[in-house]
Amino acid sequence: MRVSVSWLREYVDLPADLPAGDLEQALVDLGIEVESIVDLRETVTGPLVVGEVLQIEELTGFKKPIRFCRVDVGAANGTGEPQEIVCGARNFAPGDKVVVILPGGVLPGNFAIGARKTYGRNSHGMICSAQELGLGDDHSGIVVLPADVKAQPGDDARPVVGLDDVVVEMEITPDRGYALSVRGIARELSHALGVPFRDPADAPATGGTAEPAYPVEVRDPVGCDRFAARMVRGVDPTVETPGWMRQRLTAAGVRSISLPVDITNYLMLELGQPMHAFDADRIAGPLVVRRAEPGEKLTTLDGVSRALAPEDMVICDETGPISLAAVMGGETSEVLASTTNVLFEAAHWDPAMVGRTARRHKLFSEAAKRWERGVDPALPLVALEKAVRLLTDLAGGTPGAEVLDLDHVRPSSPVTLPADLPSRRVGVTYPADRVVELLEQVGCAVTRGTDRLGEDPGAAGVAAGGAAEVLTVTPPSWRPDLTDPADLVEEVVRLDGYDRVPSVLPTARPGRGLTAAQQRRRAVARSLAERGWVEVLAQPFVAPELADQLGLPADDPRRPAVRVANPLSEEEPLLRTTLLGPLLGIVRRNVGRGQRDVAIYEIGAVFHPRPGAGAPPAMGVDRRPTDAEFAAADAVVPAQPRHVAVALCGEIEPAGWWGAGRAASWADAVEAGRAVLDAAGIPTVRVTVRAGERAPWHPGRCAELLVDDTVVGHAGELHPAVVAALELPRRTSAMELDLDALPAAPLVAGPAISTFPPALIDVALVVDEAVPAADVQRALVEGAGALLEDVRLFDVYASEQLGAGRKSLAYKLTFRAPDRTLAGEEAVAARDAAVALAAQRFGATLRGA
Repeated sequence: MRVSVSWLREYVDLPADLPAGDLEQALVDLGIEVESIVDLRETVTGPLVVGEVLQIEELTGFKKPIRFCRVDVGAANGTGEPQEIVCGARNFAPGDKVVVILPGGVLPGNFAIGARKTYGRNSHGMICSAQELGLGDDHSGIVVLPADVKAQPGDDARPVVGLDDVVVEMEITPDRGYALSVRGIARELSHALGVPFRDPADAPATGGTAEPAYPVEVRDPVGCDRFAARMVRGVDPTVETPGWMRQRLTAAGVRSISLPVDITNYLMLELGQPMHAFDADRIAGPLVVRRAEPGEKLTTLDGVSRALAPEDMVICDETGPISLAAVMGGETSEVLASTTNVLFEAAHWDPAMVGRTARRHKLFSEAAKRWERGVDPALPLVALEKAVRLLTDLAGGTPGAEVLDLDHVRPSSPVTLPADLPSRRVGVTYPADRVVELLEQVGCAVTRGTDRLGEDPGAAGVAAGGAAEVLTVTPPSWRPDLTDPADLVEEVVRLDGYDRVPSVLPTARPGRGLTAAQQRRRAVARSLAERGWVEVLAQPFVAPELADQLGLPADDPRRPAVRVANPLSEEEPLLRTTLLGPLLGIVRRNVGRGQRDVAIYEIGAVFHPRPGAGAPPAMGVDRRPTDAEFAAADAVVPAQPRHVAVALCGEIEPAGWWGAGRAASWADAVEAGRAVLDAAGIPTVRVTVRAGERAPWHPGRCAELLVDDTVVGHAGELHPAVVAALELPRRTSAMELDLDALPAAPLVAGPAISTFPPALIDVALVVDEAVPAADVQRALVEGAGALLEDVRLFDVYASEQLGAGRKSLAYKLTFRAPDRTLAGEEAVAARDAAVALAAQRFGATLRGA
C-alpha cells in the first residue's frame, strides 16, 4: 500500500512539521510495517523548472526523429534567454508547457544533467518524461502540463508535478484489510498521534430506490451479499483525468487509464471499496450475479481467455459472463475511449471466494487483494455517490436518479469480553474505562454490564462467586477481523502501546537434550551428507495425478491422501503420502537446468488420512483444552510418520583426468538404505536386504530393507514408465525408508580390540544366480563360528565357463582369536566349515575346485 502524505492530510490533522521518522514510528507502533518513506523533493536535485516551448526544428538524417527546441525557462538559466534543448519526443508542440531540468540537476538513479553537443546541436538540459522524473512508467513521451496550470516559465516544477510530497509504502498484514485505504491509514494515525480524523465515508449518499438503476438479479447472496449500481448518461468521453488525480494514482503505483476507470481506482484507494465501471451501451439485457457454470469462459481485461470454475462468481448479461466478479472485468463491457453512458457497480463479495478465485486464475489484482482481506459492507452507496459526483463534475453527464441496492448483509455479531481479560492475558493493568475508551476509538459500540464469575475464581480482584464487569462489544462494519475476545484484547494492547508490554522470556525447563528420535534424525542426516548426498526441503503438497504417475496400484495404502482445505495451489491440493513425488520433482528441475549429476535426500513427514475419523471438536481460545479434547482432536489428525528418501541420477563418481567415472545405479540407492540403518544404530546382523516388488520401482531391480524380518523401506531403480511419466533421466534410482518404523537402537558394547594378527582368506563360491548374496553371507557367518571377525563381498562374476544361470560370489574373510595367534589350520578349518554350510544350504561350490 503506497499513499502520499498530502492525501492523508485531507482526513487527519497531521502536524505540519511531523518528521518522517516520527511518522514511521507511529505506524510501526500500530503494528503496520513500513517498507519505505520517500520524500519526493529529494529525488530530483538541482534546477527543475516549468518551461514553455517556443520553437521546434525537425532534424533529419538520423535513424529516429530528433527535434531541436527553444524553450522559455524564464530567468532560471541566469540569462533570461530561451534554452536550446535536443529532444526525441513528439507529443508536444510550440506553446505547450513542459518540465525542464537544467544543467547541474540530477534525476532519480543519480543521472546527472549537463550541457553537451548531440546530433550536431548544443543541448542545455532535458525536457523530462514521467519515467525520468520517477513519477511512473510512462516513457512514451514527455510530461505536457495542462493548459490551466498557472505556473510561469522558470517557476519550480516540483509542486506542479507532485514532487513536493512524501510517499509512504506499507506492508499490510492479511487481517487488516481496512488499512489498504487512505481512510484506514488516516484513522490509524489519528489514534497514534491523538489528532482529529475526518471519515471520507461519513458523507450523505442517495439510498436505494424502488426503480433500479439497471435490472440486476443476485442468485447467490452468500457469495455477493450486497450489490449496488448507478448510471451516468451523456459523459464527455474526451475529458482526460485531471492532473491532481493522476498524481495521486501514480504515487500509489496505479496507472492512469481513462477518467471513469481512474475514478474507480481513486475511490478504491481512498475508501477501500473496489468498484467497476461498465460501458452501459455494451451490456446486453439484465445483469445476473451467479456462480460460473461448467464450461464457461471469459476474456478478462488483460486479454487472457479464462476457463471458469463452479466456485467463481461472475456478472453476466444475455451473452454470458462479462466480469470475473471482485477480481477483474471482461473485455466485452469495458469502458472505451468512446463511452458516453457509464454504469458504476459497487458490491460486497465473500472474501474466501475471492481469495480462491484469485489464486486459481493467478490474478492478484488490487481489488482482489482488498476483498480477500475484508471490505466494509457499508461503503457501496457512499462510493457510488462519490463516483457519480466526480464523473459529472469533471466530464459532465446526467446522473440517474435511480439507485440499485440489493442488501443482504448480516449485522456484526456482538462479542462478550470480560473487562479484566486484557489485563489477565497480557500482564499489564488496563482499567475497564481504558478498555472501553480504546475499543470505542476503533469504532466499536460497547455496552457495560456485570456477570457472575463463580466458575472463574482466578479473575483478577474478584472473589469466587462475586460479580465482575463484562463488556458487550459490537465491532464496526469495517473491522470484520474482530470476531473473538482475543481479537479485542489484541486491539486494546495495540492501541495502548506494545511498548508497555514487558518482555519476559519463558523459563527454560531443565535440559534433557535432544530426544532419541531427534538424535536419530540428525545422525541419519549427517551420515548421508558425509557420503556426498545433498539435503533438500520439498513442499509437502502434491497433485492428484501423482499416484498414477508413480504407478501406485488401486489398493495401495499410499493412494488415499489428505486434501488441504485452502491449498497454496489448486494444482497441488493434496498432502504427500510418500517423499518420492516432491523429491523426484526436484531431480527433474535440476536436470532441466543443466545439473546432470544429482544425489539428493530429504527427511520429512508423510501424511496418511484416518478414514471415518470425523471432525475435530470445536475448541476456543478462552481456556486450555482438556485432555479429552486433545485426544479427540489428535484422533482426527492424519498419521505423520517420518521418512527418509534419496534420489540419484547421472554419475555418482565423476570422470576426469584420473580416469573414467561411475554411473549411479540401483546399488547406490540400496547402499544409502544400509547407511541410514547403520546411522540409526541398527546392528548389521538385524538387517536383511532382499529382492522385492513395490511401485514405483522396477520389479527386477527393487530391494526390500528389513529389520528383524519387518520391511521398513525399499530401494532400487525406478520403473521405466515412472521415469517417462515424470520426465526423469534413464536409470534414475531412489530409496525410501520409514524412520518411525525402526526399533530403538540397542546399547552397543565397545568393540574388543585384539593385539593378535588376523588370518585373511578369500573364497569364491559358485551358486545359482537367483540366490541372494546376503543369504550366502549369512551362511558363511553362521558356519565359520566365533573366529570369524569380518566378511565382505568384493566381487560378483558370471561367464559361460561357470554355466548358464550360475554366478560367482567372492568374499573376503577375516579370522582372529582374541587371546592368541591363530594357527593356519584353525583358520582353514573355520573357512571349510563356513563353505560347507553354504554348500549345504545353497549348493555352493568353491570356484576352481
